[in-house]
Amino acid sequence: MDRRGFLSTLALGSQIAQRTEAPARAHVLRFVNRKTGGHPYRYREGGKRPNIFLITLDMVSPDHYHPSRTMQNALETPTLRALFRDSVTFSNAFCASPLCAPARAALATGRYTYITANGERAHDGHETILRPTDVIFQEYLKASGYVTKHAGKGHLGTQKFMDAFDENDNAWDRWAPPIFDDETYLVHLARLGVKRQRYRKEISGLQQDRATRGVSFGGWIEQEDGRPFPMEAQYTHYLVGRAIEKLDAALAESKGERPVYLQLDIFDPHQPFSIPDGFADREKALRAAFRLPESYERVRARNWKPAPDDPKIYSFYSKNWGLYHPETVLDYRVANALQMEVIDRALARFMAALKQRGLYEDSIIVFTSDHGEMNGRRALVDKGVYLFPDVLRVPLAVKAPGVAPRVVEETVSHLDIAPTLLGAARLEPMERLDGRPLPLDGKPLGDRDLLFECGWHVGVNFACAIQRQSAEGHHLYTYNCSSEVDELYDLASTDAVNLAQDPAHKKLHGEMVRRMGATLERDPRWIGYWHSFRLDHYEDLPRRGSGDAQMFRPI
Repeated sequence: MDRRGFLSTLALGSQIAQRTEAPARAHVLRFVNRKTGGHPYRYREGGKRPNIFLITLDMVSPDHYHPSRTMQNALETPTLRALFRDSVTFSNAFCASPLCAPARAALATGRYTYITANGERAHDGHETILRPTDVIFQEYLKASGYVTKHAGKGHLGTQKFMDAFDENDNAWDRWAPPIFDDETYLVHLARLGVKRQRYRKEISGLQQDRATRGVSFGGWIEQEDGRPFPMEAQYTHYLVGRAIEKLDAALAESKGERPVYLQLDIFDPHQPFSIPDGFADREKALRAAFRLPESYERVRARNWKPAPDDPKIYSFYSKNWGLYHPETVLDYRVANALQMEVIDRALARFMAALKQRGLYEDSIIVFTSDHGEMNGRRALVDKGVYLFPDVLRVPLAVKAPGVAPRVVEETVSHLDIAPTLLGAARLEPMERLDGRPLPLDGKPLGDRDLLFECGWHVGVNFACAIQRQSAEGHHLYTYNCSSEVDELYDLASTDAVNLAQDPAHKKLHGEMVRRMGATLERDPRWIGYWHSFRLDHYEDLPRRGSGDAQMFRPI
């Protein structure tokens, strides 16, 4: 974060400091690691700093929150709606990568990440966790006096969570929740007299023969003995209870003299779904309200043959998920929405806990998800190594004391969360941050060069994308290194189609290609994409002499 960015972020910190009697004092140089002088930062002393609560969900479809999507109107999510009403909400918020580990790494560091794969499927040699020498924004908070606590998913390696939170932290470091091997959860079930879960109704895809059972998406659960599985025993509800316990521990430790940072990383609504008892009426209502996406019907009409204007990676994923029956897609969409309602009921407990402890009004609360979800579009669910609007969009709401609720339509990123929260805590890291403060003060941001990338998952597709927000609209351009097919999407569309081959968008396509080229060329972190991109788009880019394809000059 540059000096100008830090000073603009202090507006939020100043608003909070004005609520206290202590005047702000001069900046003091400090270090995350005091012995080595590692990760220096400036701290502006004086005044009370806010408690901060970051809540993330895992893989949320825009259908469940975005104002342009009619599906969200059918959901019963009063807790989230109330939080959004109290917050600055961002209708064009994006992650940096549509996979768990890369997305979480960018959010935590405030920097574009070198991680391009989740550890479970990465080839040997891939970086899938943060290095010990990296620093995440939570470490700055801890070093400056915050009492830091965490509950839920980690997926960035255990070292950084040990560095940033208390030594009793137990973030699970894998993509799926430890429903059957989290000993504290199993103790919770035993206290409730509830046996482990099994599926009462399970949703499954098919293999390519369209007969053999394929991927399980989870579904509706019951106890192992067939009894109903109660809401309070479901894992998200347990996790919220765990977060409340950690909150109380943090408050006891702080004694009202130190601010608290608590992070709650919920796995739901990521599949495999685990819908407990009590949602029969809601299931009927959602089934009556939901329809299949038009893009799914188009895939079905061509009998799953690849579309000529799509990169191969989409067809590859459709084979993986095997959604050959429309009933399966409807089941998935209903279960996905019900899982959001399960989350909402659990978060009602957390918000009530904040209010009961007098923390809600004067704290910063940030709500988001790690990445998006296809939710049946193009016969796909989940996410993958492709850069389609729905897997890049994320919900983002920031409730801050003294900041009036409103809706912001300008483009923002997960990269912006770190500089925003650090600024509110009056901290200025002296290392590079790629994000910039969120516009909570209402000042316009304008367009920005925001890059997205992906690499290795179910398939392999190293790709990068860039967005542009202008008077002509809001668009996303994607370059796939392993495909001759470019992608161009209208980000205002609810079921986007590829416009890259449309003659009517030839000029826009060319402008986005040049914008991508300029972005890749000026930052040595993107040199791998740049060398490939300039060969594929040689005729579309400005000529700059002979170039340096052999890289004789050092970067």
